Amino acid sequence: VQLVESGGGLVQPGGSLRLACATSGFTLDYYLIGWFRQRPGKERERVSCISNLDGSLEYADSVKGRFTISKDNSKNTVYLQMNSLKPEDTAVYYCAADPGSYRRCVPDELEHWGQGTQVTVSS
Repeated sequence: VQLVESGGGLVQPGGSLRLACATSGFTLDYYLIGWFRQRPGKERERVSCISNLDGSLEYADSVKGRFTISKDNSKNTVYLQMNSLKPEDTAVYYCAADPGSYRRCVPDELEHWGQGTQVTVSS
């Protein structure tokens, strides 16, 4: 299992970025997969996940209405579209996946992780 994030960078407040997570070694539909972030001085936290049970989407309250998770099975890639970015969205963003059937979208329950990509929101 391999996860490789890309798309991070420096953006002004109110701007947008799209992160991509290129995956290999597994079938996307069979894995819980999601995005997490670690802000400076904070613990790693959930951003958004796609369930492997029913395909449902979940989001942290702090990003609802601004971020959208999606996947393209033909490209084995998961995306995070981030709009209306705020300085408090500054973090290292990680893609993670797990094959378990009843895993929750929390960092401790996902086995496989990418190396992360830095997102900085600043004027």
